[in-house]
Amino acid sequence: MADFEQIYKDYFRDVFLYLRRLSCGNERLAEDITSEAFFRAIQVIDTFRGDCDIRVWLCQIAKNCYYSYMKRHRNVELVADAELFDYAQEASPDEALILTEDAQCIKKILHNLPDPYKEVFMWRTLGDMSFKQIGELFYKTENWACVTYHRARKMIQKEMEVSQNEE
Repeated sequence: MADFEQIYKDYFRDVFLYLRRLSCGNERLAEDITSEAFFRAIQVIDTFRGDCDIRVWLCQIAKNCYYSYMKRHRNVELVADAELFDYAQEASPDEALILTEDAQCIKKILHNLPDPYKEVFMWRTLGDMSFKQIGELFYKTENWACVTYHRARKMIQKEMEVSQNEE
């Protein structure tokens, strides 16, 4: 039990910040779900195999708790426009403008994106996870995570072009 207390102290903030981003800045919700995630983690700590970073494992539990909450409460919005595309700062000004103006369309595209592309994209943009951590989460390589993320971005950009041409 003492070991779990140290895990809680070391990783509570990381899990909370991840959930706060996932819940569009809703601190109360993030706190509630962080508590639930650690409660679940303590119940299954003996199943942790250690083949990935414990932070990744805890964030996976937290993400599942968040999705369960969203399903129970039937919230429609999964992520806020600004939160989803923080990475737009890396894009060209034109791309950033398109991403900002068409955030609703992009969220719809993201929702329909197949796994693992959707998951990798969300872990990278919402979870602020490195490609190495994402690779560990999926039991793949860092390179696989990077390639998958960039393919997801290309899929989103391609769908955006198609939807703009339809208008």
